[in-house]
Amino acid sequence: MVVSQMCAPSNVCPSSVAAAWGNRGEPRSAIADRPRDYDKAVSRSTPQHHRCPLFSCFSPSPPTPPPHKRKMSGPESKFPIDLKSLKKVTLDPSNPKLTPEQKAALSYNIQLMRDAIVLFTATGAARGVSGHTGGAYDTVPEVCLLLSLFNHSDKYVPILFDEAGEYFRLYALRFAFDRDREGHRVATQYLLSAIDGHIPAEHLLHYREANSKLPGHPELGLTPGVKFSSGRLGHVWPWVNGIALANRDKTVFMLGSDGSQQEGNDAEAARLAVAQGLNVKLLIDDNDVTIAGHPSQYLKGYDLAKTLSGHGLKVFTVQGEDLDALWSALCDIIVYDGPAAVVCKRLMAPGVADIEGSTHGHDVIPIKAAVNYLKSRGHPETMATDILYNIKPHSIPYLYIGSTKEVGANRVVFGQAVNLVLDKLSKEEAAKKVMVIDSDLEGSTGLKVIHEKHPEVFVPSGIMERGNFSAAAGFGFDENKFGVFSTFSAFLEMVISEITMARLNNCNVLCHFSHSGVDEMADNTCHFGVNSLFADNGLADTHSWLYFPADAAQMIAVIQRVFFERGLRFVFSTRSKVPYMLREDGKTRVFDDEYKFVPGKDEVIAEGTAGYVVSYGEMLYRAWDAVLRCRQEGLNVGLINKPTLNVVDEEMIKKIGSSPFVLVVESLNQKTGLGSKFGTWLLERQLTPRYGYMGTNKEGKLRRTYRADPSSGSGSSGYHSRFLQAKLGARCESL
Repeated sequence: MVVSQMCAPSNVCPSSVAAAWGNRGEPRSAIADRPRDYDKAVSRSTPQHHRCPLFSCFSPSPPTPPPHKRKMSGPESKFPIDLKSLKKVTLDPSNPKLTPEQKAALSYNIQLMRDAIVLFTATGAARGVSGHTGGAYDTVPEVCLLLSLFNHSDKYVPILFDEAGEYFRLYALRFAFDRDREGHRVATQYLLSAIDGHIPAEHLLHYREANSKLPGHPELGLTPGVKFSSGRLGHVWPWVNGIALANRDKTVFMLGSDGSQQEGNDAEAARLAVAQGLNVKLLIDDNDVTIAGHPSQYLKGYDLAKTLSGHGLKVFTVQGEDLDALWSALCDIIVYDGPAAVVCKRLMAPGVADIEGSTHGHDVIPIKAAVNYLKSRGHPETMATDILYNIKPHSIPYLYIGSTKEVGANRVVFGQAVNLVLDKLSKEEAAKKVMVIDSDLEGSTGLKVIHEKHPEVFVPSGIMERGNFSAAAGFGFDENKFGVFSTFSAFLEMVISEITMARLNNCNVLCHFSHSGVDEMADNTCHFGVNSLFADNGLADTHSWLYFPADAAQMIAVIQRVFFERGLRFVFSTRSKVPYMLREDGKTRVFDDEYKFVPGKDEVIAEGTAGYVVSYGEMLYRAWDAVLRCRQEGLNVGLINKPTLNVVDEEMIKKIGSSPFVLVVESLNQKTGLGSKFGTWLLERQLTPRYGYMGTNKEGKLRRTYRADPSSGSGSSGYHSRFLQAKLGARCESL
């Protein structure tokens, strides 16, 4: 047994991060190859920087007074938990019993790391961008044991694979982590990056802050220490099988969860691992908590140990907080020849009084709960309050014209709109005619209000998008029955084959995909739904309908109009709230009580003689702001709303195609979005205006419309519109 002091990086002012990471235009591969540039930054004489809320960059500011002349608070504080005191432990799996010294060192490391996670994830709550505390907090014991194991031998692939796919090094070792819901253990990964010196510990206090390069799901080339981009839930075990096939002389580990194991990919991975006798070892956090509730309640019959044993894995079940039992079980699966798993039973966030065992532990810990926890751990109360109480949510000072200050959450309004339809039916008729199925996201995609008001139509289910979509389609196989399915737009790519199956069987399904496009959210590419038009994958003799309402009023109008239409209907919404569209008078709403939505029809927001901008969804109000400012300057640009994305309005396309130019503005993928199709539609009709389109075209960065970092929770939306206004002006002048 070896216990020694770990070396932590020298204190680095968090504002020197910009200099350490280099030019924002530097190739992502170059950034990834320089993980230790923080250390170099310490010796350089670099000016203080501040984060400019308008531009996604770091710009110089006047020199900051020395520390003894200014109060350090909020995210600019020194990280108050001493990561240098962590102890290095080496464990030999041939000795399945921990010595008192080993157990004491491990317990110390576990508690210190958990305290750090609680502290810096709570900064996400303070700035209003979420943070996911519980999953990272839970798995620290498994992490510490595996790191100690890697210190002993090179007989293991020294990487802890993660559903999010991160990769870090510590003590000159490499490792990564699995997590409960697509990167929701990212806090552990950022903590380890700080411990290893890839980032200064102080920078953890900028967790999920705009432009901090600490997004909700890590991404390659963005954060030092991250070696591959995070993916979606249930996608890593099959990939880890390939790692095991490539390293048959070594043992491969993966940390999992009761959430990730619900995905169908893991069942396929289990069968392959057993059939090939792969030396894959799983440590699974079974805390009985996911986003929507407790699997033991909403998914009765689901049992991790029985499921994995049924596939043929050797399974050991232990209490995850019992270090002796956990280490003994880990030794057992190491010596077992073939795939094996340790199922770690524990409450979510054990020891955190205000969130222990609750679904609240899945998301970010509330500030008060974090303060109470750290105080109970013996830390001074001011340690947390000086930081957390001095962080405030960042607001965008830019004032949009052409829309209201009042905002509505389209993703929530979807459920309210469905309720308006169901309210017209009796409970018996609704239950017979409609089925709404959830995929553990009811609170995020608007289904919760349906669950509460119309439980007769609601089916709670697990993290099983493919199966749940097909269940909705099967319900809608009867021409007089209608299935409703909802999840995040990014996961649309997971159900494409099931969409085809539903289309071939003429099923009636209304699909709501929230978190579409790239809006103001502190996340990255894997969580952005930018390929929404993949849903329109039928042949020319079949048809689906893709709708993207511009505000909450139009969302209600769309749902009321299309709910009982037959076939496949897809409705998209953003994560962020959006304002209500106003007419050019700046007073009356575009989608007022008299408005009637007509599927397939484009809508004139403003006529124009210089050319037309075509937009939809959350980009419509931004485009309208830019168009109005151009019109104020004498550029008579028009604006068209295209709420039905995949249908050509022949009358409208002839109108705008006869104008001097057409510019499509969206936040979807430039390669697959509306802009990639609209130019073809124009040419097919011999319409030849000057044409351009703006959308997302680079992972982590957004072309033209968005100049924000993927981690920009608050972003620079005002700049988006000013940039668009400048492009419109240039386009008009070029004509």
